[in-house]
Amino acid sequence: MVSQGWASARQLGAAVRAVVVFTALLGLLYPLAMTGAAQALFPNRADGSLVQADGRNIASSLIGQAYLRQVVTHGRPQVDADGQPILEPDPAWFQTRPSAVDYDGLGSSASQLGPNNPDLVATIAARRAAVAAFEGVPAAAVPADALTSSGSGLDPHISVAYAAIQVPRVARTRGVAADQVRKLVRAHTKGRTLGFLGEPRVNVVELNRALAGTE
Repeated sequence: MVSQGWASARQLGAAVRAVVVFTALLGLLYPLAMTGAAQALFPNRADGSLVQADGRNIASSLIGQAYLRQVVTHGRPQVDADGQPILEPDPAWFQTRPSAVDYDGLGSSASQLGPNNPDLVATIAARRAAVAAFEGVPAAAVPADALTSSGSGLDPHISVAYAAIQVPRVARTRGVAADQVRKLVRAHTKGRTLGFLGEPRVNVVELNRALAGTE
């Protein structure tokens, strides 16, 4: 009995020591080393790829966001039955693709609706009509990414085609030359990853940050 109890105690002690060692190694030292390396090599990315304005963090270039304004009718800001502001897309900014989670990083997901789901089909049709009217283009010219959300619901990128149809509206609203706006779009267009993966894309958060510098 004594021998068996001693063996059990030794095993328990070894298990406790292993937990302590691996907790310190993998739960403390390794994360600290990786954090230090990331801060040294990629400080902006390690801090969340934050976008600043006037010394304040206003966004992350990794997470899309809505660019909206309150609806004003006959000089009066409009609110809903609960007293909340009624919002609409702000024509002064490039718009990103829809989000199934309203760009909430805590709820990243897609809509989970299949292509034949009647609700999704109706939503896409409504979005197509709204985007076509907002941009002043034929419904057939509205790109797919203007109609559907990304898998994460947080993608800050849009296609080059979607950015292109927005240039005239942004330029007209801001009273600047369309060529100036197109130059900004080109400057914030990224090519295919590794030269062959995916499609060229435009980061709307970074583009609108640059656009704010033209004001």
